Amino acid sequence: MGRNIFKRFFSKDLGLDLGTANSLIYEKNKGIIFREPSVVAVKKNTNQILALGEEARRMLGRTPGDIVALRPLQEGVIANYELTKELIRHLLKKACKRKFSAKPRVVISIPTGITGVERRAVLDAALSAGAGEAYLIEEPVAAAIGAGLPVHEAIGNMVINIGGGTSDVAVLSLGGVVSGLSIRIGGDAMDESIVRFIRRQYNLSIGKQTAEEIKIELGSAYPLPEEDGKKGEARGRDQVTGLPKNIMISAEEIRTALAEPITNIINAIRQVVEKTPPELVADIMNQEIVMTGGGALLKGFTQLVARELSMKVKLAEDPMACVVLGAGKTLEQLDVLKRALVGSKKSPR
Repeated sequence: MGRNIFKRFFSKDLGLDLGTANSLIYEKNKGIIFREPSVVAVKKNTNQILALGEEARRMLGRTPGDIVALRPLQEGVIANYELTKELIRHLLKKACKRKFSAKPRVVISIPTGITGVERRAVLDAALSAGAGEAYLIEEPVAAAIGAGLPVHEAIGNMVINIGGGTSDVAVLSLGGVVSGLSIRIGGDAMDESIVRFIRRQYNLSIGKQTAEEIKIELGSAYPLPEEDGKKGEARGRDQVTGLPKNIMISAEEIRTALAEPITNIINAIRQVVEKTPPELVADIMNQEIVMTGGGALLKGFTQLVARELSMKVKLAEDPMACVVLGAGKTLEQLDVLKRALVGSKKSPR
């Protein structure tokens, strides 16, 4: 009895959106307490960890030869188990600053359709990093809960979550995924498409961070009046001379560069709709499809999806925070939303 009272008083309930590009932490009754880039800087020869999170992100593309800044999660799944464990430990330590706090309960979001081995790897990494209890929730389910959709009711809701490494599309009802699909295409794939386009068209080599800045400034999924004639500057290295070079590039060119990943996402959305029972499709048509994730912020994306599906589409109020908000709310309403969980594990006492 006394042990349980101690745990309730001193432990924390946390929601963790363990993203390819960024990780966010939600604390029960407080909301989002911080977000960190999912980056770890290590020494090549010794694998010694030098920095994590924001400090490591600043090293991307700027490190000496013996230091490399890595993303331990690639395309939504664990690419390096040890570094992922250290990243989770860093996040939990930052969230649990009290010296005598008990091990936290954590709900972690995962992409739809990852394997059982990958699920166990996430749970084991969380427990090894200091969690007392770890639960898993699929990203589109968490995003729908975070966006305020009634996922536990017997009504169809559709959510499209476009993250850094993956895009998850799902139709939800009664707390679970009725039909869904996860593809390993997201914001990172869009950046890579811009890098390839500029290299091919202009013989100019740019970094991914520059590509992301260009995407934010000029990128769009659908022709918009305010984009007409808009141009921006791209800076990089001339592949012929090897010297620095600047070019002017138009919003229309960037839209062309983004066409392939966006088409793949649209095709994934169509596949999910085709697999959805007619009754739930009718529910979705009477409501709105909700888009979440950082990739959904691309200008014109909601308009393009609405045109392609002939359905109403809206952007969530805080697209980048929906997944972690949903993970946190699940802990706050565990009795109501426990059907949304797809895995759990407790640390040995």
